[in-house]
Amino acid sequence: MKQLRIKDNDQRNKEEFFDISGLTKTIADKTFGELEKEGIFVFPEMVRDAEDITSDQMILQSVNDTYRSGNVMGFLGYGEERLVIESRFCTGDNDYLFQYLLERVLDFPNIVNLETDATHDDKMFSLLLFLFPSYLTAAMRKGAFKTYVRNEYNDGNVKGTINIDRHIRRNVPFVGNIAYSQREYAYDNYLMQLVRHTVEFIKRRPYGHKLLANVKEEVQVVVDATPDYEAKDFRRVLVENKKNTVRHAYYHEYRALQRLCILILQNEKTQVGLGARKIYGILFDGAWLWEEYINLLVDEVFYHPMNKGGKGAQRLFAGGTGLIYPDFIGKDPDNRIIADAKYKPVDNIGNKDYLQVLAYMFRFDSKKAFYFYPEIDDIEDKVLWLNSGSSYEKNVQKRDDICLIKHGLHIPGNVSSYDEFVDYIKTCEVQFLSALSEITDIKGNYVASSS
Repeated sequence: MKQLRIKDNDQRNKEEFFDISGLTKTIADKTFGELEKEGIFVFPEMVRDAEDITSDQMILQSVNDTYRSGNVMGFLGYGEERLVIESRFCTGDNDYLFQYLLERVLDFPNIVNLETDATHDDKMFSLLLFLFPSYLTAAMRKGAFKTYVRNEYNDGNVKGTINIDRHIRRNVPFVGNIAYSQREYAYDNYLMQLVRHTVEFIKRRPYGHKLLANVKEEVQVVVDATPDYEAKDFRRVLVENKKNTVRHAYYHEYRALQRLCILILQNEKTQVGLGARKIYGILFDGAWLWEEYINLLVDEVFYHPMNKGGKGAQRLFAGGTGLIYPDFIGKDPDNRIIADAKYKPVDNIGNKDYLQVLAYMFRFDSKKAFYFYPEIDDIEDKVLWLNSGSSYEKNVQKRDDICLIKHGLHIPGNVSSYDEFVDYIKTCEVQFLSALSEITDIKGNYVASSS
């Protein structure tokens, strides 16, 4: 097996990709929209769910004699070739930060250990399984999926189209029954059957019941909606769903769930990536993971508007003009604070970032704003005071009432194990919140909630 490990948002010489040339040729300069059709799974569902990742972005983009990686982390495979994309903020041999973000944000167990490639495909398959509850929950917010199906009957209550051939085969000599079919609007359909097969498959895994415990109500809805479920129909249901992709915009969550279920079930009895689908992989948006992780730390003192779910939308101007979603808005109206999560090094937080947050501050009458970013070197906060005056009048001077603060959360490096990393970063989280509290006079309860 040939494997290459790179960082997200990195630029490497094309020569370094020689050992995985087949994989590289397959993904280089292709958009996520193109690769999604070939087996690449991007979480969260791109375009609709994440502002930082769009269908026209690329995993690897050619830049002269180099390849530039995007803002995603995860695994890719092609035959015997493997590509592991790690967080640029991991400084040791293992990407413990990526593993920790998955554990905290998505409640994944400790399975994403990138140091061993012998079980690379098993880990990728496990990641797909652990995404299932999240996608099921999102889809079930629309209720059970309902569509038209054609059911076959053989009784005396004829309501549809009589099937002469089937009637002759089943009802000679005639005893009063008639074979017919009827088109009905039903919950027990090809998609709900697919979800049911996925549920039953996960139940058979050693950790299956624990994995489904948090979505037991949604699972029960699936079970109730599929009384005709038969394990032997697995192959037929899988093929039918491959032919009938959910297309209605209202059910876009079900389209994502359908795709995930297909990826899980078609790999139930075959190794990941074999067959017609040679390229495969699962990638996670680093910026989204970082923002959701920060929200877990500060949610007691900040609102968290989310464009992903249309939650907490704000407007810049009267009349509903200028839709905005600040990452974080302080809950204290008398001491309103704006904060922005940035999955980038402190020196890369620049002009466009400043303009965006300053607009939010102006909108919410805020005198103070923060950038929450991953910090490797554990440097002190950098405070940027807003200027007043004009260079034309030569009266520019620093204001003392409006500032932006770059407040980093230290990411441990050079640790010997994941457990050591977890212990270290929990200490860093306490320090992060303690310093934030001293600067802003706001109090979080992370220490209590994680004890």
